[in-house]
Amino acid sequence: MTRYLFPVFLSVIALLSVTQSLAAKPVSPKPVPHCQVPCGIYTDQLRFESMLEDTRTIAKSIGAINEFADSMGNGKTSGTALNQVNRWITTKEDHASHIQEVMASYFFAQRIKSDHKDYTGQLASAHRVIVAAMKAKQAADPVTAEALKTAILDFYRAYEGKEPDFHEGE
Repeated sequence: MTRYLFPVFLSVIALLSVTQSLAAKPVSPKPVPHCQVPCGIYTDQLRFESMLEDTRTIAKSIGAINEFADSMGNGKTSGTALNQVNRWITTKEDHASHIQEVMASYFFAQRIKSDHKDYTGQLASAHRVIVAAMKAKQAADPVTAEALKTAILDFYRAYEGKEPDFHEGE
C-alpha cells in the first residue's frame, strides 16, 4: 500500500508547489503601464485617473473586509462569506500593486526627469505614493485608502505643477 501512496504524495507536493508559485505572482488588475520602447506616446492624465480608480476600489474593498469582520462577531460566517472576503483582500492587494507598478514603470522609469526644476520634490512625492500603496496592502483601515488618494493628488501637484481637477465617480 505504501508504494501506491508515494506517487500520490509526490503529486500533492507538486500541486502545492505550483499553487504557491502562482500565489506568489499576483495578477495585475490592469495591463502593465505603457511601453518603454520609447514610443513617445504618454497619457499622464490617464495614469492619474487609473490610480485614483484603483484607490476607490481599495476603499471599497476595505469597507467590504470590515463589514465581513463585523458580521463574524454575530456568528454569520459561511464558506461563501470566507470566499468573498478572500476575494476582497486579493482585490485590494492587486489594485495597490497596480499603483506601485504605474509609479515604478511609468513615472519613475519614463516621466520624472532629473533635469526638472523640482526633481527631488517629484521623487519624494512619488515615493509617498508607493509607501501609501504599501500601507493600504498592510491594513484594512479606511484611513489608508484616504492617505493613498491624498498622496496621489499631492504627487499630481508636484508632477503637473497645478491643482488636480478630476471628476471622480462620474
